[in-house]
Amino acid sequence: MESKAFYKMFFSLYIALVLQNIITLGVSLADNMMLGSYKEAALSGVTAVNQVQFIFQQLIMALGDGLVIFCSRYWGKHMVEPMKKVIVASMHFALLIAAVLFGAITFFPSQVMSCFTTDAGIIAEGVGYMGVIRFTYIFFAVTHILLAAVRSMEIVKIAFYLSILTLFINCGMNYILIFGHFGFPELGAVGAAIGTLAARVAECAVLLLYIVKKEKILNIRLQDYLRVDLTVVKEYLRVSLPILLLASLWGFNVAAQTAILGHMAAAAIAANSVASNLFLLAKSAGTGAASASTVIIGKTIGAGDLALAKEYAVRLQKMFVAIGVAAGLFLFFIRVPVLGLYRLSSETTELANAFLIVLSVVCVGMSYQMPTNAGIIKGGGDTAYAVKLDLISIWGIVLPASFAAAFLLKLSPVAVVCCLNADQIFKCVPVFIKVNYGHWMKKLTAEG
Repeated sequence: MESKAFYKMFFSLYIALVLQNIITLGVSLADNMMLGSYKEAALSGVTAVNQVQFIFQQLIMALGDGLVIFCSRYWGKHMVEPMKKVIVASMHFALLIAAVLFGAITFFPSQVMSCFTTDAGIIAEGVGYMGVIRFTYIFFAVTHILLAAVRSMEIVKIAFYLSILTLFINCGMNYILIFGHFGFPELGAVGAAIGTLAARVAECAVLLLYIVKKEKILNIRLQDYLRVDLTVVKEYLRVSLPILLLASLWGFNVAAQTAILGHMAAAAIAANSVASNLFLLAKSAGTGAASASTVIIGKTIGAGDLALAKEYAVRLQKMFVAIGVAAGLFLFFIRVPVLGLYRLSSETTELANAFLIVLSVVCVGMSYQMPTNAGIIKGGGDTAYAVKLDLISIWGIVLPASFAAAFLLKLSPVAVVCCLNADQIFKCVPVFIKVNYGHWMKKLTAEG
């Protein structure tokens, strides 16, 4: 009965989260394909801007992860009032980050673009896209924090429905505005930005309406955001700062990868964009597993059953390996038909195909180490471990080796991609040792 309850709990969360991720990433993939069909320079410009977007989203998601770690513990204890205070603290920090990035993009757009490429055409496309996309930051911050709040209470269907709404709005408007269909102007990259902005506004509005009208457990209202509990803020920061640092490291790592490839060859930016979007689609299997595991482990520890949490960790690891093999095979076999939908140069297509073969192998290791690290270990309260691991692996090994491979040894872009993703394989070893033989369950909150 206990095993049945575990699998029911995991898959009820996992399936909804994976479907949400797939639909969300499907929107990005559709944008990617439309821009690739429109103009390669537009695709490369938007890809460069999206590196900044990625860093921002990683930071907001880190705040959401910190919220889930805390609130899932409180949820296990059936303590609702402390959850409100954590949500308020998380929302304030998310809005602050959104405001800072909005200012940076507003005043220094060309300088930001020049970090990723020296091609004037790509920079021009990216600056135009930035002028609109910056207005999405506030809406994304509010939406993601509220979704993290309800996810900590095992409510995930609303996120799935919102992703469907986003799919229709974004893809529909992009089709109309990128190419200029139905009498609308042909706006290219700017049209893609307008479509994304419309989708972000709509999903935020619908979610706020749901919170006000339907969500009756937390019953959080606007006036709650005007009250700040400094004790809760300090506790939240203590746990969330390592996650924020990790998100920053990972975000800058992905941006650095694009910068390294972008300074090697113009075709490498577009090829990396195509391959990365498809890889993220396969990666959603591991991302969903990590999110579901965080809630399960946090709730179980919050209920005080540490032995059961350890047993769950063993079961989850076996499931992560199976998920990784399935995701890797999916990526390997889907790459050829998807690449056939793009209108790219032969050089770009060949590079993208080679990148995807490498990433299909990477996907197997990533689907084990990432949910084990970000789901089990971080969900157990040890948020500092992932920071230490990434400081050593990414900034001490991967990026220096990749930089040397690209600019000193003059290796091919495919070899550089192998170097850039090597950590997804070798991090499996320390993560396995930590979760099976180390101490990763930590007390975060006062007992109720």
